[in-house]
Amino acid sequence: MFDKILIANRGEIACRVIRSARAMGIRTVAVHSEADRDALHVRMADEAIEIGPAAAAQSYISIDRVMEAVRRSGAQAVHPGYGFLSENPRFAHALSEEGVAFIGPPATAIEAMGDKITSKKLAAEAGVSTVPGHMGLIADAEEAVRIAREIGYPVMIKASAGGGGKGMRIAHDDAGAREGFRASKSEAASSFGDDRIFIEKFVTSPRHIEIQVLCDGHGNAVWLHERECSIQRRNQKVIEEAPSPFLDDATRRAMGQQAVSLAQAVGYTSAGTVEFIVDGDRNFYFLEMNTRLQVEHPVTELITGIDLVEQMIRVAAGEKLPFAQADIPLNGWAIESRLYAEDPYRGFLPSIGRLTRYRPPEEIATPERAVRNDTGVFEGGEISMHYDPMIAKLCTWRPTGSAPSPRCARRSTASRSRASDTICHSSRP
Repeated sequence: MFDKILIANRGEIACRVIRSARAMGIRTVAVHSEADRDALHVRMADEAIEIGPAAAAQSYISIDRVMEAVRRSGAQAVHPGYGFLSENPRFAHALSEEGVAFIGPPATAIEAMGDKITSKKLAAEAGVSTVPGHMGLIADAEEAVRIAREIGYPVMIKASAGGGGKGMRIAHDDAGAREGFRASKSEAASSFGDDRIFIEKFVTSPRHIEIQVLCDGHGNAVWLHERECSIQRRNQKVIEEAPSPFLDDATRRAMGQQAVSLAQAVGYTSAGTVEFIVDGDRNFYFLEMNTRLQVEHPVTELITGIDLVEQMIRVAAGEKLPFAQADIPLNGWAIESRLYAEDPYRGFLPSIGRLTRYRPPEEIATPERAVRNDTGVFEGGEISMHYDPMIAKLCTWRPTGSAPSPRCARRSTASRSRASDTICHSSRP
Protein backbone atom coordinates (compact mmCIF):
# COMPACT_ATOMS: atom_id res chain seq x y z
CA MET A 1 0.00 0.00 0.00
CA PHE A 2 1.10 3.58 -0.64
CA ASP A 3 2.61 5.68 2.12
CA LYS A 4 1.86 9.03 0.50
CA ILE A 5 -0.48 10.19 -2.26
CA LEU A 6 -0.86 13.56 -3.94
CA ILE A 7 -4.31 14.93 -4.78
CA ALA A 8 -4.20 16.79 -8.09
CA ASN A 9 -7.35 18.80 -7.41
CA ARG A 10 -8.95 21.29 -5.06
CA GLY A 11 -12.15 22.03 -3.18
CA GLU A 12 -14.59 19.46 -1.88
CA ILE A 13 -13.25 16.53 -3.90
CA ALA A 14 -9.71 17.09 -2.63
CA CYS A 15 -11.08 17.13 0.93
CA ARG A 16 -13.06 13.98 0.18
CA VAL A 17 -9.98 12.07 -1.02
CA ILE A 18 -7.94 13.27 1.98
CA ARG A 19 -10.54 11.85 4.38
CA SER A 20 -10.38 8.34 2.93
CA ALA A 21 -6.59 8.40 2.70
CA ARG A 22 -6.38 9.55 6.31
CA ALA A 23 -8.61 6.67 7.43
CA MET A 24 -6.29 4.28 5.61
CA GLY A 25 -3.21 5.70 7.32
CA ILE A 26 -1.88 7.28 4.12
CA ARG A 27 -0.21 10.70 4.17
CA THR A 28 -1.56 13.26 1.71
CA VAL A 29 -0.11 16.09 -0.32
CA ALA A 30 -2.30 18.96 -1.49
CA VAL A 31 -1.44 21.13 -4.47
CA HIS A 32 -2.82 24.63 -4.67
CA SER A 33 -2.78 27.81 -6.69
CA GLU A 34 -1.91 31.21 -5.29
CA ALA A 35 -5.63 31.88 -4.83
CA ASP A 36 -6.06 28.71 -2.75
CA ARG A 37 -3.28 29.21 -0.20
CA ASP A 38 -5.80 29.23 2.65
CA ALA A 39 -8.24 26.70 1.17
CA LEU A 40 -9.73 23.90 3.27
CA HIS A 41 -7.99 21.12 1.33
CA VAL A 42 -4.65 22.81 1.98
CA ARG A 43 -5.39 22.94 5.71
CA MET A 44 -6.44 19.29 5.82
CA ALA A 45 -3.50 17.73 3.97
CA ASP A 46 -0.27 16.64 5.64
CA GLU A 47 1.74 18.65 3.12
CA ALA A 48 0.93 21.37 0.61
CA ILE A 49 2.76 22.59 -2.49
CA GLU A 50 1.95 25.75 -4.43
CA ILE A 51 1.91 25.13 -8.18
CA GLY A 52 1.14 28.45 -9.84
CA PRO A 53 -1.18 31.42 -10.35
CA ALA A 54 -4.92 31.40 -9.78
CA ALA A 55 -5.80 30.55 -13.38
CA ALA A 56 -6.34 26.79 -13.61
CA ALA A 57 -4.46 26.61 -16.92
CA GLN A 58 -1.34 27.79 -15.10
CA SER A 59 -1.79 25.61 -12.02
CA TYR A 60 -4.29 22.76 -11.64
CA ILE A 61 -4.31 21.68 -15.28
CA SER A 62 -0.64 22.28 -15.97
CA ILE A 63 0.83 18.79 -16.25
CA ASP A 64 4.37 20.11 -15.92
CA ARG A 65 3.63 21.97 -12.68
CA VAL A 66 1.71 19.09 -11.13
CA MET A 67 4.46 16.64 -12.10
CA GLU A 68 7.06 18.88 -10.47
CA ALA A 69 4.97 18.81 -7.27
CA VAL A 70 4.83 15.00 -7.48
CA ARG A 71 8.63 14.85 -7.70
CA ARG A 72 9.14 17.30 -4.85
CA SER A 73 6.70 15.48 -2.57
CA GLY A 74 7.92 11.95 -3.20
CA ALA A 75 4.30 10.81 -3.55
CA GLN A 76 3.91 7.25 -4.81
CA ALA A 77 0.47 7.79 -6.34
CA VAL A 78 -1.80 10.59 -7.54
CA HIS A 79 -5.58 10.84 -7.24
CA PRO A 80 -6.95 13.30 -9.83
CA GLY A 81 -10.44 13.77 -8.38
CA TYR A 82 -12.81 14.92 -11.16
CA GLY A 83 -12.38 17.65 -13.74
CA PHE A 84 -8.95 19.23 -14.31
CA LEU A 85 -6.54 16.40 -15.27
CA SER A 86 -8.75 13.47 -14.26
CA GLU A 87 -9.50 12.36 -17.83
CA ASN A 88 -6.29 13.51 -19.49
CA PRO A 89 -4.42 10.48 -20.89
CA ARG A 90 -1.23 12.53 -21.24
CA PHE A 91 -1.22 13.04 -17.48
CA ALA A 92 -1.69 9.33 -16.85
CA HIS A 93 1.19 8.61 -19.27
CA ALA A 94 3.42 11.19 -17.56
CA LEU A 95 2.86 9.57 -14.17
CA SER A 96 3.56 6.12 -15.57
CA GLU A 97 6.85 7.30 -17.05
CA GLU A 98 7.77 8.72 -13.66
CA GLY A 99 6.99 5.42 -11.93
CA VAL A 100 4.05 6.96 -10.04
CA ALA A 101 0.67 5.21 -9.84
CA PHE A 102 -2.37 6.93 -11.32
CA ILE A 103 -5.40 6.34 -9.11
CA GLY A 104 -7.68 5.87 -12.06
CA PRO A 105 -8.02 3.80 -15.23
CA PRO A 106 -5.31 3.08 -17.81
CA ALA A 107 -4.58 5.86 -20.30
CA THR A 108 -5.80 3.59 -23.09
CA ALA A 109 -9.25 3.35 -21.51
CA ILE A 110 -9.38 7.12 -21.00
CA GLU A 111 -8.52 7.64 -24.66
CA ALA A 112 -11.08 5.09 -25.87
CA MET A 113 -13.94 6.50 -23.83
CA GLY A 114 -12.97 10.16 -24.10
CA ASP A 115 -14.24 10.51 -27.66
CA LYS A 116 -18.01 10.19 -27.94
CA ILE A 117 -17.95 8.80 -31.49
CA THR A 118 -15.29 6.19 -30.70
CA SER A 119 -16.92 5.24 -27.39
CA LYS A 120 -20.31 4.63 -29.02
CA LYS A 121 -18.73 2.37 -31.62
CA LEU A 122 -16.92 0.42 -28.91
CA ALA A 123 -20.14 0.19 -26.88
CA ALA A 124 -22.02 -1.26 -29.84
CA GLU A 125 -19.24 -3.81 -30.40
CA ALA A 126 -19.46 -4.80 -26.72
CA GLY A 127 -23.19 -5.49 -27.02
CA VAL A 128 -24.29 -2.31 -25.25
CA SER A 129 -27.55 -0.72 -26.39
CA THR A 130 -26.86 2.56 -28.20
CA VAL A 131 -29.07 5.40 -29.43
CA PRO A 132 -29.89 5.15 -33.15
CA GLY A 133 -27.80 7.69 -34.98
CA HIS A 134 -24.93 8.55 -37.30
CA MET A 135 -21.56 8.06 -35.64
CA GLY A 136 -19.45 9.27 -38.57
CA LEU A 137 -18.13 12.78 -39.06
CA ILE A 138 -20.52 15.26 -40.67
CA ALA A 139 -19.10 17.60 -43.28
CA ASP A 140 -21.64 20.43 -43.41
CA ALA A 141 -25.14 21.59 -42.53
CA GLU A 142 -26.77 20.01 -45.58
CA GLU A 143 -25.32 16.60 -44.72
CA ALA A 144 -26.62 17.14 -41.18
CA VAL A 145 -30.12 17.68 -42.60
CA ARG A 146 -29.91 14.54 -44.74
CA ILE A 147 -28.80 12.42 -41.78
CA ALA A 148 -31.44 13.92 -39.50
CA ARG A 149 -34.15 13.01 -42.00
CA GLU A 150 -32.88 9.42 -42.18
CA ILE A 151 -32.87 9.08 -38.38
CA GLY A 152 -36.19 10.89 -37.98
CA TYR A 153 -36.89 14.09 -36.07
CA PRO A 154 -36.38 15.10 -33.32
CA VAL A 155 -32.63 14.60 -33.26
CA MET A 156 -29.82 15.62 -30.90
CA ILE A 157 -26.78 17.27 -32.46
CA LYS A 158 -23.69 16.77 -30.28
CA ALA A 159 -20.01 17.61 -30.11
CA SER A 160 -17.82 14.50 -30.15
CA ALA A 161 -15.50 15.95 -27.51
CA GLY A 162 -18.35 17.58 -25.60
CA GLY A 163 -19.30 17.68 -21.95
CA GLY A 164 -21.16 19.85 -19.45
CA GLY A 165 -23.97 20.47 -21.91
CA LYS A 166 -21.76 22.37 -24.37
CA GLY A 167 -22.06 21.72 -28.09
CA MET A 168 -25.56 20.21 -27.83
CA ARG A 169 -28.66 21.24 -29.79
CA ILE A 170 -32.08 19.63 -30.37
CA ALA A 171 -33.50 19.88 -33.88
CA HIS A 172 -37.17 19.29 -34.73
CA ASP A 173 -36.98 20.11 -38.45
CA ASP A 174 -34.56 20.88 -41.30
CA ALA A 175 -34.10 24.51 -40.30
CA GLY A 176 -33.31 23.47 -36.76
CA ALA A 177 -30.80 20.88 -38.01
CA ARG A 178 -28.97 23.47 -40.11
CA GLU A 179 -28.81 26.03 -37.33
CA GLY A 180 -28.07 23.41 -34.68
CA PHE A 181 -25.18 22.01 -36.68
CA ARG A 182 -23.59 25.44 -37.12
CA ALA A 183 -24.09 26.41 -33.48
CA SER A 184 -22.83 23.09 -32.09
CA LYS A 185 -19.79 23.12 -34.36
CA SER A 186 -18.88 26.68 -33.37
CA GLU A 187 -19.39 26.05 -29.64
CA ALA A 188 -17.44 22.78 -29.79
CA ALA A 189 -14.49 24.49 -31.47
CA SER A 190 -14.34 27.29 -28.90
CA SER A 191 -14.96 25.07 -25.86
CA PHE A 192 -12.93 21.96 -26.71
CA GLY A 193 -10.72 22.87 -29.66
CA ASP A 194 -12.47 20.04 -31.52
CA ASP A 195 -15.40 20.81 -33.83
CA ARG A 196 -16.39 17.24 -34.79
CA ILE A 197 -20.15 16.72 -34.64
CA PHE A 198 -22.43 13.67 -34.65
CA ILE A 199 -26.19 13.22 -34.67
CA GLU A 200 -28.43 10.76 -32.85
CA LYS A 201 -32.11 10.23 -32.19
CA PHE A 202 -33.48 12.49 -29.45
CA VAL A 203 -35.16 10.33 -26.82
CA THR A 204 -38.46 11.82 -25.67
CA SER A 205 -39.45 11.79 -21.99
CA PRO A 206 -35.83 10.93 -21.15
CA ARG A 207 -34.31 10.03 -17.83
CA HIS A 208 -30.59 10.30 -17.21
CA ILE A 209 -29.51 7.18 -15.31
CA GLU A 210 -25.95 6.04 -14.76
CA ILE A 211 -24.32 2.85 -13.53
CA GLN A 212 -21.33 2.90 -11.19
CA VAL A 213 -18.70 0.29 -12.05
CA LEU A 214 -15.59 -0.79 -10.17
CA CYS A 215 -12.87 -2.97 -11.69
CA ASP A 216 -9.52 -4.24 -10.48
CA GLY A 217 -6.41 -5.34 -12.35
CA HIS A 218 -7.15 -9.04 -11.80
CA GLY A 219 -10.17 -9.38 -14.09
CA ASN A 220 -12.81 -8.65 -11.45
CA ALA A 221 -15.56 -6.15 -12.27
CA VAL A 222 -18.80 -5.22 -10.50
CA TRP A 223 -21.57 -2.68 -10.84
CA LEU A 224 -22.79 -0.80 -7.77
CA HIS A 225 -26.36 -0.05 -8.80
CA GLU A 226 -27.49 3.18 -10.38
CA ARG A 227 -27.91 6.89 -9.83
CA GLU A 228 -30.60 9.00 -11.44
CA CYS A 229 -29.49 12.47 -12.51
CA SER A 230 -32.53 13.66 -14.46
CA ILE A 231 -32.96 16.93 -12.57
CA GLN A 232 -30.65 19.24 -14.48
CA ARG A 233 -30.20 22.91 -15.27
CA ARG A 234 -28.64 23.91 -18.58
CA ASN A 235 -27.77 20.23 -19.15
CA GLN A 236 -25.84 20.09 -15.89
CA LYS A 237 -26.87 17.92 -12.94
CA VAL A 238 -28.12 19.58 -9.77
CA ILE A 239 -29.96 16.77 -7.92
CA GLU A 240 -28.91 13.11 -7.93
CA GLU A 241 -30.47 10.13 -6.21
CA ALA A 242 -29.79 6.45 -5.73
CA PRO A 243 -31.44 4.20 -6.58
CA SER A 244 -33.59 5.49 -9.43
CA PRO A 245 -37.33 5.61 -8.58
CA PHE A 246 -38.07 4.59 -12.18
CA LEU A 247 -36.10 1.37 -12.75
CA ASP A 248 -37.31 -2.12 -12.02
CA ASP A 249 -34.97 -4.94 -11.01
CA ALA A 250 -34.77 -6.45 -14.50
CA THR A 251 -33.81 -3.15 -16.14
CA ARG A 252 -31.32 -2.37 -13.39
CA ARG A 253 -29.65 -5.75 -13.83
CA ALA A 254 -29.51 -5.44 -17.63
CA MET A 255 -27.98 -1.97 -17.43
CA GLY A 256 -25.45 -3.12 -14.84
CA GLN A 257 -24.38 -6.10 -16.89
CA GLN A 258 -23.95 -4.01 -20.03
CA ALA A 259 -21.94 -1.40 -18.12
CA VAL A 260 -19.55 -4.07 -16.86
CA SER A 261 -19.26 -5.55 -20.36
CA LEU A 262 -18.18 -2.18 -21.73
CA ALA A 263 -15.67 -1.64 -18.92
CA GLN A 264 -14.11 -5.04 -19.53
CA ALA A 265 -14.02 -4.48 -23.28
CA VAL A 266 -11.70 -1.49 -22.86
CA GLY A 267 -9.55 -3.04 -20.12
CA TYR A 268 -10.92 -0.70 -17.47
CA THR A 269 -9.66 -0.61 -13.90
CA SER A 270 -10.70 1.69 -11.00
CA ALA A 271 -14.07 3.41 -10.53
CA GLY A 272 -16.00 4.61 -13.55
CA THR A 273 -19.51 5.50 -14.61
CA VAL A 274 -21.47 4.37 -17.64
CA GLU A 275 -24.22 6.85 -18.45
CA PHE A 276 -27.48 5.89 -20.14
CA ILE A 277 -30.56 7.69 -21.39
CA VAL A 278 -33.79 5.82 -20.53
CA ASP A 279 -37.14 6.40 -22.21
CA GLY A 280 -40.64 6.11 -20.79
CA ASP A 281 -40.82 2.40 -21.62
CA ARG A 282 -37.52 1.68 -19.83
CA ASN A 283 -35.59 1.22 -23.05
CA PHE A 284 -32.06 2.36 -22.31
CA TYR A 285 -29.27 3.63 -24.52
CA PHE A 286 -25.60 4.29 -23.90
CA LEU A 287 -24.57 7.95 -23.68
CA GLU A 288 -20.94 7.95 -22.55
CA MET A 289 -18.51 6.58 -20.01
CA ASN A 290 -16.89 8.89 -17.47
CA THR A 291 -13.45 7.50 -16.71
CA ARG A 292 -13.16 9.04 -13.27
CA LEU A 293 -14.89 9.49 -9.94
CA GLN A 294 -18.22 11.26 -10.41
CA VAL A 295 -19.36 14.31 -8.46
CA GLU A 296 -22.41 12.33 -7.34
CA HIS A 297 -20.54 9.26 -6.06
CA PRO A 298 -21.60 9.82 -2.38
CA VAL A 299 -25.15 8.58 -2.98
CA THR A 300 -23.77 5.27 -4.25
CA GLU A 301 -21.56 5.00 -1.16
CA LEU A 302 -24.57 5.61 1.07
CA ILE A 303 -26.75 2.86 -0.44
CA THR A 304 -23.94 0.28 -0.67
CA GLY A 305 -21.64 1.12 2.23
CA ILE A 306 -18.64 0.93 -0.09
CA ASP A 307 -16.00 3.67 0.03
CA LEU A 308 -15.26 4.23 -3.65
CA VAL A 309 -12.18 6.37 -3.03
CA GLU A 310 -10.68 3.71 -0.79
CA GLN A 311 -11.31 1.06 -3.42
CA MET A 312 -9.75 3.23 -6.12
CA ILE A 313 -6.61 3.55 -4.01
CA ARG A 314 -6.49 -0.18 -3.30
CA VAL A 315 -6.98 -1.09 -6.97
CA ALA A 316 -4.20 1.33 -7.97
CA ALA A 317 -1.95 -0.42 -5.42
CA GLY A 318 -2.60 -3.74 -7.17
CA GLU A 319 -5.12 -5.22 -4.72
CA LYS A 320 -8.14 -7.32 -5.71
CA LEU A 321 -11.68 -6.17 -5.05
CA PRO A 322 -12.73 -7.59 -1.66
CA PHE A 323 -16.28 -8.37 -2.79
CA ALA A 324 -18.18 -9.96 -5.68
CA GLN A 325 -21.38 -8.81 -7.37
CA ALA A 326 -23.59 -10.87 -5.05
CA ASP A 327 -22.03 -9.16 -2.00
CA ILE A 328 -23.09 -5.62 -2.93
CA PRO A 329 -26.17 -4.45 -1.03
CA LEU A 330 -28.77 -1.96 -2.12
CA ASN A 331 -30.11 -0.50 1.08
CA GLY A 332 -32.16 2.62 1.42
CA TRP A 333 -32.39 5.80 -0.58
CA ALA A 334 -29.95 8.67 -0.87
CA ILE A 335 -30.26 12.11 -2.44
CA GLU A 336 -27.49 14.60 -3.23
CA SER A 337 -28.17 18.31 -3.67
CA ARG A 338 -25.41 20.41 -5.16
CA LEU A 339 -24.95 23.77 -3.44
CA TYR A 340 -23.62 26.66 -5.50
CA ALA A 341 -22.41 30.15 -4.65
CA GLU A 342 -24.63 31.94 -7.16
CA ASP A 343 -26.70 35.10 -7.43
CA PRO A 344 -30.34 34.28 -8.34
CA TYR A 345 -30.98 37.94 -9.17
CA ARG A 346 -28.30 37.88 -11.89
CA GLY A 347 -29.32 34.76 -13.75
CA PHE A 348 -27.57 32.49 -11.26
CA LEU A 349 -24.13 33.78 -12.18
CA PRO A 350 -21.35 32.79 -9.76
CA SER A 351 -21.29 34.93 -6.63
CA ILE A 352 -17.70 35.52 -5.55
CA GLY A 353 -16.13 37.04 -2.46
CA ARG A 354 -15.89 36.21 1.23
CA LEU A 355 -18.23 33.57 2.63
CA THR A 356 -19.48 35.60 5.59
CA ARG A 357 -21.93 33.01 6.88
CA TYR A 358 -21.82 29.25 6.37
CA ARG A 359 -23.91 27.01 8.60
CA PRO A 360 -24.16 23.48 7.18
CA PRO A 361 -26.42 21.01 8.99
CA GLU A 362 -24.99 18.68 11.59
CA GLU A 363 -23.63 15.52 9.98
CA ILE A 364 -25.15 12.28 11.20
CA ALA A 365 -24.37 8.60 10.67
CA THR A 366 -26.76 6.22 12.45
CA PRO A 367 -28.59 3.02 11.45
CA GLU A 368 -31.74 5.12 10.94
CA ARG A 369 -30.41 8.02 8.88
CA ALA A 370 -27.38 9.82 7.55
CA VAL A 371 -26.67 13.43 6.73
CA ARG A 372 -23.42 14.01 4.89
CA ASN A 373 -22.01 17.29 3.65
CA ASP A 374 -19.07 17.06 1.26
CA THR A 375 -17.61 20.56 1.20
CA GLY A 376 -14.45 22.45 0.44
CA VAL A 377 -15.23 25.78 2.08
CA PHE A 378 -15.49 27.29 5.55
CA GLU A 379 -16.97 30.42 7.03
CA GLY A 380 -14.67 33.33 6.38
CA GLY A 381 -13.10 31.70 3.33
CA GLU A 382 -13.08 33.10 -0.20
CA ILE A 383 -15.24 32.04 -3.13
CA SER A 384 -12.92 32.51 -6.08
CA MET A 385 -13.88 33.74 -9.53
CA HIS A 386 -11.39 31.29 -11.04
CA TYR A 387 -13.13 28.00 -10.22
CA ASP A 388 -16.47 26.22 -10.27
CA PRO A 389 -18.97 27.85 -7.86
CA MET A 390 -20.10 24.56 -6.31
CA ILE A 391 -19.23 24.76 -2.62
CA ALA A 392 -20.86 21.65 -1.16
CA LYS A 393 -22.88 18.51 -1.81
CA LEU A 394 -25.52 17.87 0.82
CA CYS A 395 -26.47 14.17 0.95
CA THR A 396 -29.18 12.48 2.99
CA TRP A 397 -29.99 8.77 3.42
CA ARG A 398 -32.60 6.57 5.07
CA PRO A 399 -32.66 2.74 5.14
CA THR A 400 -35.14 0.50 3.37
CA GLY A 401 -37.94 -0.36 5.79
CA SER A 402 -36.51 -1.85 8.97
CA ALA A 403 -33.45 -3.39 7.31
CA PRO A 404 -30.14 -2.87 9.09
CA SER A 405 -28.11 0.14 7.99
CA PRO A 406 -24.97 -0.32 5.92
CA ARG A 407 -23.39 2.14 8.34
CA CYS A 408 -22.19 4.13 5.33
CA ALA A 409 -18.74 2.55 5.50
CA ARG A 410 -19.66 -1.01 6.34
CA ARG A 411 -17.45 -2.43 3.61
CA SER A 412 -14.55 -0.11 4.20
CA THR A 413 -11.46 -2.11 5.11
CA ALA A 414 -9.98 0.95 6.77
CA SER A 415 -10.19 1.38 10.53
CA ARG A 416 -13.80 0.83 11.59
CA SER A 417 -13.43 3.41 14.33
CA ARG A 418 -12.94 6.05 11.64
CA ALA A 419 -15.60 4.84 9.23
CA SER A 420 -18.06 7.64 9.86
CA ASP A 421 -15.29 10.21 9.46
CA THR A 422 -14.34 8.57 6.18
CA ILE A 423 -17.71 8.45 4.52
CA CYS A 424 -20.37 10.38 6.36
CA HIS A 425 -18.03 13.09 7.60
CA SER A 426 -19.59 13.10 11.05
CA SER A 427 -16.55 14.82 12.57
CA ARG A 428 -15.12 18.11 11.46
CA PRO A 429 -11.67 18.36 9.96
